[in-house]
Amino acid sequence: MSQNMRERLIVGLDLPSLGEAEKAVAELGETVSFYKIGYQLAFAGGLDFARELAGSGKKIFLDMKLLDIDNTVAKGVESVARMGMTMLTLHAYPKAMRAAVEAAHGSGLCLLGVTVLTSMDEADLAEAGYDHDPDTLVLRRAEQVRDAGMGGIVCSAAEAKAVRAIVGPEMAVVTPGIRPAGAVAGDQKRVLTPADAVRAGASHLVVARPIVAAPDRRAAALAILEEMNGAAKA
Repeated sequence: MSQNMRERLIVGLDLPSLGEAEKAVAELGETVSFYKIGYQLAFAGGLDFARELAGSGKKIFLDMKLLDIDNTVAKGVESVARMGMTMLTLHAYPKAMRAAVEAAHGSGLCLLGVTVLTSMDEADLAEAGYDHDPDTLVLRRAEQVRDAGMGGIVCSAAEAKAVRAIVGPEMAVVTPGIRPAGAVAGDQKRVLTPADAVRAGASHLVVARPIVAAPDRRAAALAILEEMNGAAKA
């Protein structure tokens, strides 16, 4: 299996306890080198676990979706950079992104702007007071992420091709909402298969439930890696 694909697959440790996360990481072993830790695990001891994983050589995507006044965002980013994290998310608001970029300068931390959550569709955005449909808002925020000097963007894989055209070849395009063919979408509304996401220009694929909820987690991860590898070679 291509080492490059292992670096592009991010397994979401969306699990309720530290014990379950430790078990998942142990079962996945060397098959997976990159993990995402979000609110659920972070608030259950996951931040210390993130440091441990980073110290053991794993890459960590800390999915905190920061948004606050500039100084607070900047200080938070500085702390995350000291933790040894690989990626950190912020909501793609220009002022917050500019403050974060300045704070992360020289650290190696890749800052990602979150565009529109993959659980949201046009009706959800309208209810939240936005005038744009998801596609239009994602592309507008892609421009803002690029202009702020961020390291990458988080978007639906369905939007990855259009986003890639805006941000260029170097920035990370990280796509959650990945579901293998036949998998249940759950609360995700804008989903794509691993192969389609790679072909669309995604640099990293975030996969949680299809792996961590699988009876054989390692086999599930290997199947997704194989699909990604096949798409890259096609």
